[in-house]
Order: sequence, then structure tokens, then C-alpha cells
Amino acid sequence: QVQLVESGGGVVQPGGSSTLSCTASGNIVSIHRMTWYRRAPGTMRVLVAAITSTGGTYYLDSVKGRFTISRDIAKNTALLQMNDLKPEDTAIYYCNADKTVVRGKTGYDDYWGEGIQVTVSS
Repeated sequence: QVQLVESGGGVVQPGGSSTLSCTASGNIVSIHRMTWYRRAPGTMRVLVAAITSTGGTYYLDSVKGRFTISRDIAKNTALLQMNDLKPEDTAIYYCNADKTVVRGKTGYDDYWGEGIQVTVSS
């Protein structure tokens, strides 16, 4: 079974920085894309940033220039560096491992972390 564990987050002042980390563990052969989503209170979950196995990245417009996603393929880890945080960045952030191939299992599956709270407030 694959598990995703997120760390980081917490309470940050506006204009501050924080780094989220996501590590996938289990009998993983490969992960096509690692993605961070977020869900603010009363809203739907949205894709914030994604990075593929070839290094291609995607960012939500509102975080471009402020957030940076990176990945260590060998360690099955993805980082989300968040700078110049704004109150509207407050949300639960979820890590996703998309199209994950697991040893001994046919095909691929998606896996999710439990989520981690980021609160931007003075």
C-alpha cells in the first residue's frame, strides 16, 4: 500500500514563507506526477501546483511567481515552497501522487495525503 505523508504548514504571517513536504512510501516503481491541491473553507479543492516525472510544472495563476514546486524522484518527495503568503492562501493543502505504479500490481492508481493546514494570519 502507498502512503503519502505531508509536513510543514502551520500559521504564517502575511508576506511570510513556508515549505510543504510530501513523501510517498510503499512499493513504488514510479509516480507520473506529484501535485499539491488546496481547499479553503466553503470552497472546492483546486490544483495549486504540479510537477511531472520529466520536470514539467504547472501553477494556479494566483500563486505564479510566489510558489515553487520541486521533486526528488529517487526519494518520492515533492516540496512546495510558498513565498509572500497571503490570507487567501489559507487552506488545507493536499498532496497527490498521480498514476503511481506499484510493484506487484497491474496498472496504476492515484494516492492522496490526509492534508495539512496552512493559515496565513497576523
